[in-house]
Amino acid sequence: MTLTHGDLTTFYIGGDRVAPSGSQTIPVISPATEQPFAAIPDADSADVDRAVAAARQAFDHGDWPRLTPQDRAAVMIRLAEEFEKRSEAVASTLTAEMGCPITVSRQAQVPGGVDLLRYYATLADSFDFEQRRPTYDAANSALEVVVRKDPIGVVAAIVPWNGPYFTLMMKVGPALLSGCTMVIKPSPEASLSFAAFAEAVEAAGVPPGVVNIITGGAEAGQRLVTHPQVDKVAFTGSTEVGRRIAGMCAALLRPVTLELGGKSAAILLDDADVESAVDELLVWLLFAAGQCCVAPSRILASRSRYNEVVDAVVSAMERVPFGDPNDPAVVVGPLATASQRDRVLAHYRQGVREGAKVALGGGQPAQFGTGWYVEKTVFRDVDNAMTIAQEEIFGPACSITPYTDVEDAIRIANDSRFGLAGSVWTSDLDTGYRVASRLRAGGLGVNNHRLDCASPIAGFRESGIGVERGIEAIDEYVETKGILVPR
Repeated sequence: MTLTHGDLTTFYIGGDRVAPSGSQTIPVISPATEQPFAAIPDADSADVDRAVAAARQAFDHGDWPRLTPQDRAAVMIRLAEEFEKRSEAVASTLTAEMGCPITVSRQAQVPGGVDLLRYYATLADSFDFEQRRPTYDAANSALEVVVRKDPIGVVAAIVPWNGPYFTLMMKVGPALLSGCTMVIKPSPEASLSFAAFAEAVEAAGVPPGVVNIITGGAEAGQRLVTHPQVDKVAFTGSTEVGRRIAGMCAALLRPVTLELGGKSAAILLDDADVESAVDELLVWLLFAAGQCCVAPSRILASRSRYNEVVDAVVSAMERVPFGDPNDPAVVVGPLATASQRDRVLAHYRQGVREGAKVALGGGQPAQFGTGWYVEKTVFRDVDNAMTIAQEEIFGPACSITPYTDVEDAIRIANDSRFGLAGSVWTSDLDTGYRVASRLRAGGLGVNNHRLDCASPIAGFRESGIGVERGIEAIDEYVETKGILVPR
């Protein structure tokens, strides 16, 4: 793999750059210019088989699963350092291929991944990979229980284009610390930058076969998910694709972690500091042009302060710089694909048809001749039953829905098929915590809408299966065994 902003011509398998078996490629198209500028190889079944075989060999016969957690953590620290050295190359490539503004790529996309890798390395001493406990049965009084948590095996990790290194390291961190080996398949819309990650893996001295990287489309992903030598699947992406992957894994009785869609609610209670709440909410609402699963795309405001909240959101969103993703001053750039642009615009039209009022935006910006841009958009007078309140728009848009009292706000927030994230904003922290604890979502905040390496996020309902982030995620990559031994 060579990082050039030109064609990617090889995979990273077994510690080597490996040419594809076939000649099929996938074009990489700039979201800002709509022009192809590179291509990636489209892995076929033989390529997937080679990558899985390398991971299988490294797990079954290599040293990695048999190293101590501390030794694995030392390699992970080196990997974080090597990846960080390549952060500018990764950031610029990510901006070119999926349109994330360069400042966001530099300050969030890459550092967020580095932090996760370092965080999991710190858990080598605190996670109980082995513990002893007394027996319970009288007949076993001469014995004790040893509980081991051993690595689950070969992990297939499939990551999306919107936050590839956040989502990658949420899998790589706990998997590598546990002693697993991996085959990674990034999204075709964000694969070029993985050449730099492969370089970092090699430079850090990660043993051959422990981390393998292939690129390709849906067929490669399906082959990887269903491969007989894969022990566990970890996927971040849409609920629709996640549902299909869950079905494949269910048929194989294969463990799977799914981090899927969201429709997160931010409840602004009557005593909230509206201005500071809105300023922070916009960080995640507009991250990667709103193409973010934890985006607070539903803002719930009390009827007594409803117009104030609408005005504050519109005013703040108007001020957010919008345009060329290569401009360091820009915060919101184009959407990642033409189909994504069309999907977002269809949601905008649907919102109007169902009776929502456009307070800002609502269409395509006139100032851009090319690029997959949509306007930053605010809908007001939104009933929670409307499509724009129930379905993931995945663009730079939010709906603002009124509520009558706290119970009504909780009801509206929980009236969703999703349950990924959410937040509560108030000057009374005890009330904020009580309200947040009643929300049916896996990652919540009081007076913040953020992620943290140490804070687990678990998708409720159609937002996923399993846990990512936090020490709890390690359990997703181990198998538990009990051994009765003499005292």
